[in-house]
Amino acid sequence: MALVVLVSTLSFTVESHYCGEHLVDTAIFTKAKSCKGIVSIENTTIKTKSCCKNTIEVLKGVDHLKLNSFNDLDSSLQHPITTFLYNPIQLFKSLPKLIVPHKNYVPPNLVIDYQVLHDVYII
Repeated sequence: MALVVLVSTLSFTVESHYCGEHLVDTAIFTKAKSCKGIVSIENTTIKTKSCCKNTIEVLKGVDHLKLNSFNDLDSSLQHPITTFLYNPIQLFKSLPKLIVPHKNYVPPNLVIDYQVLHDVYII
């Protein structure tokens, strides 16, 4: 639930840099990289023509949150919310402690393993 609130209130900018009609770079939270302009030489002077443009989209999140109390909700909404919160608690009831009678039993040490000796295996 906290993640939903965080994402809905987050605001960010998407900046795109186009050179002509071609997309050069797109950046989120930072400035987009620009390309070099076209250089033309006319009468020994160098001029740069800018065919580039930047577009900035600002995506704004929710500026304010309205906090309501549980009692302000309709009774038709209170019942499903209460049921949703109550049922997972009932799923984790503790089980009675089981007694394992052979917990302290230690099997005897085998001197010779007859099954391996005679290649007899239960399949």
